[in-house]
Amino acid sequence: MRPKFWENITLTKMTTEEWEALCDGCGRCCLNKLEDPDTGQVLLTKVSCRLLDNETCRCTQYDIRHHFVPECIRMTAETIPIHAYWLPDTCAYKLLYQGKKLPDWHPLKTETKQSVHDAGISVQGWSIPEFEVAEEDWEDHVIES
Repeated sequence: MRPKFWENITLTKMTTEEWEALCDGCGRCCLNKLEDPDTGQVLLTKVSCRLLDNETCRCTQYDIRHHFVPECIRMTAETIPIHAYWLPDTCAYKLLYQGKKLPDWHPLKTETKQSVHDAGISVQGWSIPEFEVAEEDWEDHVIES
Protein backbone atom coordinates (compact mmCIF):
# COMPACT_ATOMS: atom_id res chain seq x y z
CA MET A 1 0.00 0.00 0.00
CA ARG A 2 1.11 3.51 -0.69
CA PRO A 3 1.89 5.65 2.39
CA LYS A 4 -1.14 7.64 3.58
CA PHE A 5 -2.94 6.70 0.36
CA TRP A 6 -6.28 7.82 1.81
CA GLU A 7 -5.04 11.43 1.87
CA ASN A 8 -4.11 11.77 -1.79
CA ILE A 9 -5.59 8.90 -3.80
CA THR A 10 -9.21 9.04 -4.93
CA LEU A 11 -11.50 6.12 -4.18
CA THR A 12 -11.58 5.19 -7.85
CA LYS A 13 -7.75 5.02 -8.06
CA MET A 14 -7.18 2.85 -4.98
CA THR A 15 -5.90 -0.69 -5.30
CA THR A 16 -8.05 -3.52 -3.95
CA GLU A 17 -5.72 -3.78 -0.95
CA GLU A 18 -6.02 -0.05 -0.23
CA TRP A 19 -9.80 -0.15 -0.66
CA GLU A 20 -10.15 -3.03 1.79
CA ALA A 21 -7.81 -1.31 4.28
CA LEU A 22 -10.25 1.60 4.53
CA CYS A 23 -12.63 -0.60 6.48
CA ASP A 24 -12.10 0.24 10.15
CA GLY A 25 -13.69 -3.00 11.37
CA CYS A 26 -16.45 -1.32 13.36
CA GLY A 27 -19.15 -3.73 12.17
CA ARG A 28 -21.79 -0.98 11.97
CA CYS A 29 -22.45 -1.61 8.29
CA CYS A 30 -23.39 -5.16 9.29
CA LEU A 31 -26.15 -3.98 11.59
CA ASN A 32 -29.60 -4.42 10.14
CA LYS A 33 -31.36 -1.24 9.19
CA LEU A 34 -34.99 -0.33 8.81
CA GLU A 35 -35.91 2.06 6.03
CA ASP A 36 -39.17 3.98 5.98
CA PRO A 37 -40.51 3.44 2.45
CA ASP A 38 -42.34 6.79 2.50
CA THR A 39 -39.57 9.06 3.82
CA GLY A 40 -36.43 7.05 3.04
CA GLN A 41 -35.25 7.54 6.63
CA VAL A 42 -32.85 4.80 7.69
CA LEU A 43 -32.94 3.55 11.26
CA LEU A 44 -29.97 1.58 12.60
CA THR A 45 -30.70 -1.36 14.90
CA LYS A 46 -28.42 -3.31 17.21
CA VAL A 47 -29.47 -6.48 15.37
CA SER A 48 -26.50 -7.71 13.35
CA CYS A 49 -26.17 -9.84 10.27
CA ARG A 50 -25.92 -13.51 11.15
CA LEU A 51 -22.39 -13.59 9.67
CA LEU A 52 -20.96 -10.87 11.94
CA ASP A 53 -18.59 -12.00 14.67
CA ASN A 54 -19.64 -9.89 17.67
CA GLU A 55 -16.14 -9.86 19.16
CA THR A 56 -13.94 -9.19 16.12
CA CYS A 57 -16.63 -7.14 14.33
CA ARG A 58 -15.70 -8.85 11.09
CA CYS A 59 -17.71 -10.97 8.70
CA THR A 60 -17.10 -14.66 9.32
CA GLN A 61 -17.61 -15.44 5.62
CA TYR A 62 -16.50 -12.21 3.94
CA ASP A 63 -15.27 -13.67 0.65
CA ILE A 64 -18.40 -15.79 0.13
CA ARG A 65 -20.94 -13.73 2.11
CA HIS A 66 -23.23 -13.32 -0.90
CA HIS A 67 -23.85 -17.07 -0.90
CA PHE A 68 -25.44 -16.69 2.53
CA VAL A 69 -26.69 -13.08 2.41
CA PRO A 70 -27.47 -12.22 -1.22
CA GLU A 71 -28.70 -8.76 -0.26
CA CYS A 72 -25.36 -7.79 1.33
CA ILE A 73 -24.23 -4.64 -0.44
CA ARG A 74 -20.85 -4.82 -2.15
CA MET A 75 -19.40 -1.37 -1.70
CA THR A 76 -17.22 -0.10 -4.53
CA ALA A 77 -16.13 3.32 -5.71
CA GLU A 78 -18.88 3.06 -8.30
CA THR A 79 -21.65 2.11 -5.83
CA ILE A 80 -20.75 4.60 -3.08
CA PRO A 81 -22.93 7.36 -4.62
CA ILE A 82 -25.90 5.00 -4.50
CA HIS A 83 -25.33 3.45 -1.08
CA ALA A 84 -23.49 6.09 1.00
CA TYR A 85 -26.68 7.00 2.86
CA TRP A 86 -26.78 3.43 4.15
CA LEU A 87 -23.32 3.60 5.74
CA PRO A 88 -22.62 4.89 9.25
CA ASP A 89 -21.40 8.49 9.45
CA THR A 90 -18.06 7.24 10.82
CA CYS A 91 -17.38 5.00 7.80
CA ALA A 92 -14.14 5.77 5.94
CA TYR A 93 -15.73 5.06 2.56
CA LYS A 94 -18.50 7.56 3.25
CA LEU A 95 -16.15 10.14 4.78
CA LEU A 96 -13.72 10.07 1.86
CA TYR A 97 -16.57 10.11 -0.66
CA GLN A 98 -17.84 13.26 1.09
CA GLY A 99 -14.38 14.85 0.94
CA LYS A 100 -13.79 14.52 4.68
CA LYS A 101 -10.78 13.19 6.59
CA LEU A 102 -10.41 9.96 8.50
CA PRO A 103 -10.90 10.30 12.26
CA ASP A 104 -7.88 10.07 14.54
CA TRP A 105 -9.01 6.68 15.90
CA HIS A 106 -9.05 5.04 12.45
CA PRO A 107 -6.74 1.98 12.30
CA LEU A 108 -4.90 3.36 9.27
CA LYS A 109 -3.83 6.31 11.41
CA THR A 110 -3.22 4.45 14.67
CA GLU A 111 -1.72 1.37 13.00
CA THR A 112 -3.72 -0.91 15.29
CA LYS A 113 -7.07 -2.62 14.69
CA GLN A 114 -7.91 -2.16 18.38
CA SER A 115 -8.31 1.62 18.10
CA VAL A 116 -11.83 1.42 16.63
CA HIS A 117 -12.90 -0.63 19.66
CA ASP A 118 -11.05 1.58 22.15
CA ALA A 119 -12.79 4.64 20.68
CA GLY A 120 -16.19 3.03 21.29
CA ILE A 121 -17.09 3.14 17.59
CA SER A 122 -17.43 -0.60 17.01
CA VAL A 123 -20.35 -2.88 17.82
CA GLN A 124 -18.04 -5.14 19.79
CA GLY A 125 -19.91 -6.89 22.58
CA TRP A 126 -23.30 -5.23 22.14
CA SER A 127 -24.80 -6.29 18.83
CA ILE A 128 -27.44 -9.02 18.78
CA PRO A 129 -27.29 -11.71 16.06
CA GLU A 130 -30.37 -11.58 13.81
CA PHE A 131 -31.21 -15.21 14.52
CA GLU A 132 -31.94 -14.18 18.13
CA VAL A 133 -34.54 -11.53 17.22
CA ALA A 134 -37.66 -11.96 15.10
CA GLU A 135 -37.62 -9.52 12.18
CA GLU A 136 -40.91 -7.99 13.28
CA ASP A 137 -39.20 -7.06 16.58
CA TRP A 138 -36.20 -5.27 15.04
CA GLU A 139 -37.83 -1.89 15.60
CA ASP A 140 -37.58 -2.59 19.35
CA HIS A 141 -33.79 -2.50 18.89
CA VAL A 142 -33.38 0.80 17.01
CA ILE A 143 -30.30 2.65 18.27
CA GLU A 144 -30.14 5.70 16.01
CA SER A 145 -31.70 7.26 12.96
